[in-house]
Amino acid sequence: MGERDKPGDLVPGTLDMLVLKALSRGAMHGYAITEFIQQTSQNLLRVEEGALYPALHRLELRGLLASEWGLSENNRRAKYYRLTAAGHKQLAAEFERWSRLTSAIALVMDTA
Repeated sequence: MGERDKPGDLVPGTLDMLVLKALSRGAMHGYAITEFIQQTSQNLLRVEEGALYPALHRLELRGLLASEWGLSENNRRAKYYRLTAAGHKQLAAEFERWSRLTSAIALVMDTA
């Protein structure tokens, strides 16, 4: 297994969708987003800080997220992100696309 194929690596192009899904549950700071993805995937997926924060910035620039500063659970200053209306719409579109793609791949993989 190559360095890029280690367990926990995300499928290319899925990070934005996973971040949007995490934030569909409500506003979260970056660490909470990574924890949600890791715990929900039963520790099979990991999001590195070096990938998460550029993704959050990119999604915010696209108008899919809004942010504001607040205090975290341990009373530290943290930037909280939430989905905008456009973010909710984008999540629905990405979920539909992901469902079609995984169904198509399953059809191919299930052939004899």
